[in-house]
Amino acid sequence: MRKSILPKFTVLAAVFALTLTGCASQSNNTASTEAGTQAKEAAESTAAETTTAKATTVEVTDIHGTVTVPVNPKTVVALDNRTFETLSDWGIKLAAVPKGVMPADSPYVADSEVQDIGNHSEPNLEIIAAADPELVIVGQRFSRYYEDIKKLVPNAAVVDLSFEISKEAGKSGDSFVNGLKDSTVTLGKIFDKEEEAEKLTADFDQAIEKAKSAYNGTDKVMSVVVSGGEIGFSAPLSGRVWGPMYEVFGWKSALEVEGATSDHQGDDISVEAIAQSNPDWIFVLDRDAAISSAEDAVPAQDVINNSPALQNTTAVSKGQIVYAPNDTYTNESIQTYIELFDNLAGSLAK
Repeated sequence: MRKSILPKFTVLAAVFALTLTGCASQSNNTASTEAGTQAKEAAESTAAETTTAKATTVEVTDIHGTVTVPVNPKTVVALDNRTFETLSDWGIKLAAVPKGVMPADSPYVADSEVQDIGNHSEPNLEIIAAADPELVIVGQRFSRYYEDIKKLVPNAAVVDLSFEISKEAGKSGDSFVNGLKDSTVTLGKIFDKEEEAEKLTADFDQAIEKAKSAYNGTDKVMSVVVSGGEIGFSAPLSGRVWGPMYEVFGWKSALEVEGATSDHQGDDISVEAIAQSNPDWIFVLDRDAAISSAEDAVPAQDVINNSPALQNTTAVSKGQIVYAPNDTYTNESIQTYIELFDNLAGSLAK
């Protein structure tokens, strides 16, 4: 009697079907993986293109209005002494700077490839034109050349980071604080350093709060500028460097002078008048310490210590004197003020 062969055929068919199903499944998985990879690569490519498109230019606001600036411009000229340390810390290359009114230890001063346009009294603006910059940063001493520079380099973005802190402008303290912070934020946008700019402004705010908390609210403050061996009065609200801080920190001035100015050497009043006001604290800007070419320079500390009229004041007798960093006159960067405010906080809290 013959045996049925049906079961064998049934088994073989089942095996063949399973084999085909496995191959199809593997093929589908491979196709799915390849499709997923291609989709991911396409998404990354689109994101990269979008990022590149966003990073081409940025709109910033300066004292004149809105300016469209290339992000990470290739050729940059900087003229504002509030910006040099920040740009240097961020590794920004500069084509030209005013070396005569910069700290001697600035990397830009030592770099022979960085052109020197001279100081603000007699600048060689043609050097700016020859550099063919994409961006020129103007401010403070060079703000009066803004229109001239725009005409010289019509294809460049020219940003003026000046801000007014005079007594006449009102709220000099707010203008000073917001001006430095806004300038730092603007530089962060231009050079794709927004996180670094945010860190600097946060440190600045913190330093302000520390110095404000350290002041007792009653001690009398005298701020001065020492230049050429002479002591000049730096007036509250409008005096060089120190002026806005009376408003920021709520300092009580030891002396009021009619018609005080923001002159860079301080107002000319007698040392005897300063002594008679008997300040609890004396805050000093040594102008000459920042200018290596000053032939008649005398260290501010020597001038204060060798002034007989000041020796009986509370500030001198108790050693309650704070000196701004030596390069402050040519380096009014946000970093300089953070250092100064930290010094003030430490001294006032003792």
